[in-house]
Amino acid sequence: MEELDPKQTSRAGAFELWMKAPMPMVTLTKTLDVTRPVRLSRRGDLKFNLLFCWCIGKAASRVEEFYTLPVGDKLIRYGNLAVSTITALEDGGIAACDVPFSESLDQFRWDYLALTARVRESGAPYDLNGDYMVIGASALPQTEIDGAVNIYAGCYNNPFLVWGRYRKKLGRASLPVSFQFHHTQMDGGHAARFLENLQEEIRALHL
Repeated sequence: MEELDPKQTSRAGAFELWMKAPMPMVTLTKTLDVTRPVRLSRRGDLKFNLLFCWCIGKAASRVEEFYTLPVGDKLIRYGNLAVSTITALEDGGIAACDVPFSESLDQFRWDYLALTARVRESGAPYDLNGDYMVIGASALPQTEIDGAVNIYAGCYNNPFLVWGRYRKKLGRASLPVSFQFHHTQMDGGHAARFLENLQEEIRALHL
């Protein structure tokens, strides 16, 4: 990773506008057709959440802005992406698990299963240090939700997605998703492109 001079990047104006704003986070919501991963998850050990997280990483890798993140008062450029999934623990608690994104679904599957198992066994979060821009992800399968707005604490600027239980109707499955991002990192157009990419990657899923 490397520190960038914001004035020498395409985010110069956004850096000036939003770095000191009291609430620089933006949330978009979109309902996705998730029929494909739902059907694939019933055929083997590729669970829905695993497939969906891989699609998130794949869609984000197609948007350049995901590789740059405001950290503190600096703008940092990363070389890799990761998806952080919330893992349920045996004692009823939860812990975050950072899974490095790979273009290979097989590699991502191996990392996802190994790392989430490690978190469950240890009861401790797994954080990737170094050259990874981490995308947060949280599933709430206990209920259907229409949208979510996360807490902004000023210390976690990473993009974050939240979703609940998918909905089934007439043989199709749909899923409302909330996507929160820091306005310094990207504009609404970049976020909209990511959500469109996400739908494309979901529909293109194959094993």
